[in-house]
Amino acid sequence: MSRFSRSPPASGTPVGVGAPEKVSAKFCQVFENLALGGVWVTDAAGQVTYLSNLIQKILGDVQLGPGMHLCSLFERSDHEGDAVGSLRLALTRRTRFDRLPLPITIDGETRWCSLSGEAQFDATGEFEGFFGFCSDITDDRRAAEETAQLAMHDPLTGLLNRRRMTSMLERTLASFRQQNRPCATMLIDLDRFKQVNDTLGHGIGDALLKQVAERLVTIVGDREKVCRLGGDEFQVLLPGQEDRGVLGDLANRIIAMLSQPYTVEGSRCIIGASVGIAVSPFDGAERSELVRNADLALYSAKHGGRGRFCFFSRELLEAAEERRLLEQDLHDAIERGELELFYQPVVGAQSNKVSGAEALVRWNHPTRGRISPSTFIPIAEESSLICRIGEWILRKGCEDAAKWKTPLRLAVNVSPVQFVDAGFPTIVAQALAATGLSPERLELEITEGVFLADDASTDETFSALKGLGVRLALDDFGTGYSSLAYLKSAPFDKIKIDQSFVRGATVDGSRNRAIIAAIIGLATALGMETTAEGVETFDQLAMVREQGVSHIQGYIYSPAIPDGEFQTQAYHADWGIEPTGYAKQRHERMTMYRKIGAIHDDFYYTVMLRNLSASGALIEGLLDVPIGTQFVLDFGEGQLEVATVRRSRGSQLGIAFENHLVSDGNGGLCTRCRVTPYLLAAAGLPDFSSSTGPRAVVGQKGAKVSIPSFASAIELRAQSKSREATA
Repeated sequence: MSRFSRSPPASGTPVGVGAPEKVSAKFCQVFENLALGGVWVTDAAGQVTYLSNLIQKILGDVQLGPGMHLCSLFERSDHEGDAVGSLRLALTRRTRFDRLPLPITIDGETRWCSLSGEAQFDATGEFEGFFGFCSDITDDRRAAEETAQLAMHDPLTGLLNRRRMTSMLERTLASFRQQNRPCATMLIDLDRFKQVNDTLGHGIGDALLKQVAERLVTIVGDREKVCRLGGDEFQVLLPGQEDRGVLGDLANRIIAMLSQPYTVEGSRCIIGASVGIAVSPFDGAERSELVRNADLALYSAKHGGRGRFCFFSRELLEAAEERRLLEQDLHDAIERGELELFYQPVVGAQSNKVSGAEALVRWNHPTRGRISPSTFIPIAEESSLICRIGEWILRKGCEDAAKWKTPLRLAVNVSPVQFVDAGFPTIVAQALAATGLSPERLELEITEGVFLADDASTDETFSALKGLGVRLALDDFGTGYSSLAYLKSAPFDKIKIDQSFVRGATVDGSRNRAIIAAIIGLATALGMETTAEGVETFDQLAMVREQGVSHIQGYIYSPAIPDGEFQTQAYHADWGIEPTGYAKQRHERMTMYRKIGAIHDDFYYTVMLRNLSASGALIEGLLDVPIGTQFVLDFGEGQLEVATVRRSRGSQLGIAFENHLVSDGNGGLCTRCRVTPYLLAAAGLPDFSSSTGPRAVVGQKGAKVSIPSFASAIELRAQSKSREATA
C-alpha cells in the first residue's frame, strides 16, 4: 500500500501515531466495514488495478480483468454519456474529482454511483494513478427524482402541476413569439363536482379526479400537455394550434367525454365540464394575459349555461367590468321598481288555445335601457340576489295572475338556490295567501339541478309544495343531471322539453326527434303533461304535434308580452292564437347591431352588421353595390372572411361567406382562423379593437387606409392559413 502514501507533511504539521501506510489501510478497512463505500485504484494509464469487495458488489459483481479501464465500468448505461465524459476528462487532466454521479445499468435496472478520486504521485513527483472511493447513491438519486417529480407533477393525478405548466407555457410563448406561431390553451372546470365531494366524500372525489385526468389524457393524447391546476380545474396546452374549428371540436369532445357517467367504488357519479379557450398571439402574447383571458372565456362558458365552451373575445373584458357595475345596480333594482314581468303564452298543441303563461323577468335599467335576463340572472345567482329576485317574481306573478279574467295557469321559474332554502314553501304559501291566487293555477318550474343535493330535505320540500296544492314542472329535462330515478319519486305534473332539442329536430340526421319522442312517451306513461319550448317554425310545430306533445311555447305563437297586453288578451275565455312564422328551420340567424369593417380594393369601409349566420350575413351602409362583388369582412381581432354579395337592395347587402363560420361555443359565431396581429400590422389594416381602428372612420365612407389591394388582402389571409397549416 506504499504507493498510496502522500508526501511527508510540511514542517510544523502534527504527525499522527503510526506509519502512513498502516493508517491508510486501516482507514480503508473501516470505510468499507461501515458500508460507506468501496475503494478503487488505477494505474497511470487509467486501468483498474484494485477494486474492493464492496465496490464490486455496487457495480454488479464486476470481474476485474486485465486492461480494464475505469470508465468502462460505467459505460454499461442507457443514460447520456456526459458523466462518463467528465470522468475521462478528470483522469486525463489528473485533477481531483469529488462525488461525480455516474449511472450504470445492471440487469435492466439503472443504478447510480458517486465516484471520488485524487491523483497519486511518488516522492519524485511522477504520476502513479488514481486512488478513490465509490458509494451507492441509487436510493438518494431516486428520492431526489421523486422530489423533482412531486415538484413538477400533481401528486393525486400524476399530471403536470400549476408550476410546471406555468414554466412550459412561458417557454413555449417565448419561443413561438420569435417564430410568429400560435399557441392555444384551454382551461377546464368541472361542473357539479362540489356536490359529489359534499355528498359522497372527498375520497370518492379524489378517485373521480383521477378518472377525469385519465380521460383528459386519452382525448388530448399527450400527458405532458395536461395539467391539474388544483381542485377541479385543469389546463391543456396546445402549441401551434389556432384553428377554432379544430379547437371547438376538441372542446366538445372533452365536454362530452367528461360528462359520461363514472363508477367510483360502487357509486355512480355524473358531472360535466365547461371550457375556456384563448390563443396566442391573438388573445395575449404573455402567459399571464393569455391565462387571464382563457379564464374570462371559461367564466362566460360556465355562466352561459355550463356544459359548453367559449373562445375569448375582447368583449369579455368589457363584460367583466360591466358585470361588476351591473351587480352594484342590481342590488337596488327591486326597490327602484326597475324590474318588470312579461308573460309568454303556453298554448294547447292541438287547439291553439292559451292555457297559461310563463313569467319572465325584465330589467329596465335607468341608463342602460332593457337588460337581457341572460345577462343579469347569472349575476344574481352569483351574488345571492337570486332569492330576493325570485321571491319578487313569485309574489308579483301571483298578483298579476289573480287579476286575469280567465283563470289561466301561471308558470314561475325556481332556481336551485331558492329551492334548497328551507323557508321556500312558506314563501310560496304567503304569496298565494296575499294575492288570493288558487294554488292549482301556480306551476313551479324546477330544473334538474335541485337533485344534485338529493337528500331528505329535497323530499321534504317536494312534499310541502304538493301539500299546498301547487303544480310542479321539470324544466330543461335532458340538459343537466339527467336521471330517471327521481321521476319515480318526485311528484311532477309536467315535463318541459328544452328548446335545444326542438331547434335541431327537423334537420336531416338529427337524433333530437327520437329524444323528443322518448321524453313524451315517458311523460305519458307517468301521467304527466309535456311542453315543447322554443318552437319557431311550422316544420317544428308539425313534428312536436306528431309526437304527441300536450303544450307548446315559442315565437310561432307569441313572444313574451307585458302584463297589460296579456290581461287584455286573457279577457276572452277562449283566447286562441294562430301560429305564424317560417315554414322550415333555417340556419340560425342572430340579430345584432354591430360595426364591422369591409375591405374592397384599397378602401376600408365601416358597415353595420344586422344579422349573422354561419353561411352569411346582412350588412348595411354601402349603396348600390353590384351582385357578385367581393369583400373581405373584418370582424375584429384578426377575424377576416371573404364574402360575396348575393342580394343588394339600397344600402342593405345580403352576403355569403366563402368559408362557413364556426361556433364560438357560447351561442355565437367566429371565423375558423385568424390573421396574426403581426401580419395585420404589416398589411396596414386598422386594429378593430382600438379607438384608432374602423370606429375612427365611421361616417367616412371609402376612407383611404394604408392597406394592400383587395386581392392582396385575400392573398394575405390565404398565406396565413397555409402557414399555420404547415407549422
